[in-house]
Amino acid sequence: MTETAMVQTKSRVKTRRRFNWRQQVTAYLFLAPALIIFALVTWYPTLQTVLFSFQNVGLKGSQGWVGVQNYVRMLGNPDFVTAWKNTFGFVSLSIVLGLLVPVALAIMINEMRRLSQVFQMIIYLPALIPEAVALLVWRLIYHPEGGVLNSLLKLGGIPPQLWLQNPDLAKPAMVVIMTWIGAGGSTLIYLSALREIPTEVIEAAELDGFSPWQRIVHIFMPLLTSRIQLMLVLQIIFVAQVFTQPFILTQGGPAKSTTTPVLEIYNAAFVRSDFGLASAWGVSMLVILSVFAVLSVILRKEEVYK
Repeated sequence: MTETAMVQTKSRVKTRRRFNWRQQVTAYLFLAPALIIFALVTWYPTLQTVLFSFQNVGLKGSQGWVGVQNYVRMLGNPDFVTAWKNTFGFVSLSIVLGLLVPVALAIMINEMRRLSQVFQMIIYLPALIPEAVALLVWRLIYHPEGGVLNSLLKLGGIPPQLWLQNPDLAKPAMVVIMTWIGAGGSTLIYLSALREIPTEVIEAAELDGFSPWQRIVHIFMPLLTSRIQLMLVLQIIFVAQVFTQPFILTQGGPAKSTTTPVLEIYNAAFVRSDFGLASAWGVSMLVILSVFAVLSVILRKEEVYK
């Protein structure tokens, strides 16, 4: 009987393995069209960009291999340092506004007894407006003559400012726009984390005499730490790829104070038709941002297991 049972068990295991193998093959066959399309849309252009970065490519196509000459030209170009320096400035300013504002808004909405749904909708509305349209409106707001912002400053006796024409003001002015556009989504993410707190914890804190500030410091912020870390990395990736704002508002000026790597890629490819140099810029961005992409995946896994 024992030998018979062992034979039956082995046959069942083999049957399961065959069944699992067939299941896997069937699943991959169903996924194959999507995987092929994904490879054509994503991996093929990436590989082509890497190959172009080692070639002299213009409007007439590839003129031959040039080795690392495009990378030497890129690193020797003063705009390379300027663009990444500006990106670091954008990231630094956006960390201050892009993290503090959504967290503060999420806590405020979470504390509301009424109209919280209305405020959520209002805060998220900027994300629904086409970015090009929103930027044109902001350009009118920042206009040096007759702009809404300068008109308000005049009422307070403050002289008008050249918001987009002054190298010292252009970058902060753009970060305000980035925060206005992206704060809604971040606020909802933080708000969902706050609403996971059991009501018993909040009630116990109130019975212990916790002030609103103590609740924020000892209850809310520890819970939001993992989300803040993840959003920080994602924000760095997003801001490092900024293009639309400087392209529409300043064209990288004044005095290259708002130029970015993506804007330099655009100028190299579509203004000067130097696709080899543009590809070298693209590969450098791919390498740098891949580090932050891997970090975001690690943080997501840590958040899931917490």
